[in-house]
Amino acid sequence: MYKTIGLAKEIESPENPGALEKRVALIPDDVKKLVDFGCEVFVEHGAGEGVGFSDEEYVESGAKLQKNEELYQNKEMVIKFKGPAMESIPLMESGSTLFCMAHFSSFPERAKLLEDHKINVVAMEYVVQSPEKIPNDLILGLMAAENCLEADIRRAGVSGVEFHVIGYSERMSGAVRRFMDHSPKSLVLHPEDVSIEELGSLNRNSVIVYDSASFDDPNKIISKIEVGRTFDIHSFITDHGDEALRYYRLVNPSPKFGKRKIEALHETGRAGARYGLELLKDKSSKKKSSEEAIAVVLGYGNVGMGAIDECHRNGVRTIHVLGKDQTQKGNIEEYLKDADLIINGAEQPAHLRGVNYLVTKEHAKNLLEDGTVVIDLVGGSATNRSAVENVIECTYLTDPYFEEDGVLFSALWGWPMMGFMRETAIKYSGQIADILIGEDKFIDGLNKMTPGVEQALVCGRF
Repeated sequence: MYKTIGLAKEIESPENPGALEKRVALIPDDVKKLVDFGCEVFVEHGAGEGVGFSDEEYVESGAKLQKNEELYQNKEMVIKFKGPAMESIPLMESGSTLFCMAHFSSFPERAKLLEDHKINVVAMEYVVQSPEKIPNDLILGLMAAENCLEADIRRAGVSGVEFHVIGYSERMSGAVRRFMDHSPKSLVLHPEDVSIEELGSLNRNSVIVYDSASFDDPNKIISKIEVGRTFDIHSFITDHGDEALRYYRLVNPSPKFGKRKIEALHETGRAGARYGLELLKDKSSKKKSSEEAIAVVLGYGNVGMGAIDECHRNGVRTIHVLGKDQTQKGNIEEYLKDADLIINGAEQPAHLRGVNYLVTKEHAKNLLEDGTVVIDLVGGSATNRSAVENVIECTYLTDPYFEEDGVLFSALWGWPMMGFMRETAIKYSGQIADILIGEDKFIDGLNKMTPGVEQALVCGRF
């Protein structure tokens, strides 16, 4: 069991130039849980001040305060939100454990230094559910979408279907994911007060999807639709929801691994979209408000859904969601040419990074309008490229965006720092504490790791 734990302050490090990342890995309430569990917790002076937690609150939680150089010494485990500064690594005891967002592939020099000093590193970004756990609302959205698609699949497949989705919620996000998994011709998300004119030219392949539990149809558009068809998610759930849940869990036994357990992926997408809309309004030559903007979101995973959610919250009236088919060369250009805000949430497999770009320099130079804003939620580095070719390295809070060929690009390292710092610090802290003393019991040591934690061991065992 890890009995002596150090909680480090965020200082300047390879991914934190200027020390603008202020989030602390554990807030006082969660430190108290570790103390009550039997751990001796040492907190670096000022560790929580950047997100509003004082040293006095940590002392009241049962922790002891230490200076930076003391904090890393004589500890069985050091917990830090981002990776450590290079000069902090030699202070650690060989064989001790560092629990942080390690990002080994992006910072190879630091990775080698940790290996040389025989520090066990468990990367927070790789800790996952084991087994997977999926919320009921998400499953209901998935199953509703399957029901909606049945007629199209039987008739001629989904490749020609044009989805118009009205509104956003967790179960609607499940429906969007499942629609996009079937590679439709297109999917556009509209606000709840959409007009019939904003839906554009509907045809026999158009499907208008809504959820009458939250959509009261203020403009009475459902009754005005004469071409295409409509689908109400709430009606499906009312009639078949319990049966659908039972069926899904029966035929989809939980896989061994699920999603990340320490994450703010939805908030990452929200923060990026929010900043993109601010750039579009305040810095772009277009000077467009959210309501005037056309947004294009590449990818529909957790970060992509966060971006869609934030665009919807801010009143963007046209949100194009792009999947694998829509982002193919020859297809994506149709979406990019009219876009005001392009948000990349598509993370490519390792063998395509640096080889295949979805948004290219050629697009920026000859296709995108001046003033278009491109937000890269995935980011990367010169050795681990993103799908946006102009982005070679992540940007930082010290200089969050740059301009090339009249296009504004931002690929912030740590998107939630842009407006979600305290909220995500609290969220991360609860997740970290749960992994330590909850069902994973990581506090018991490297030899008793659950499968979801064990796969996050990126350096060691030493």
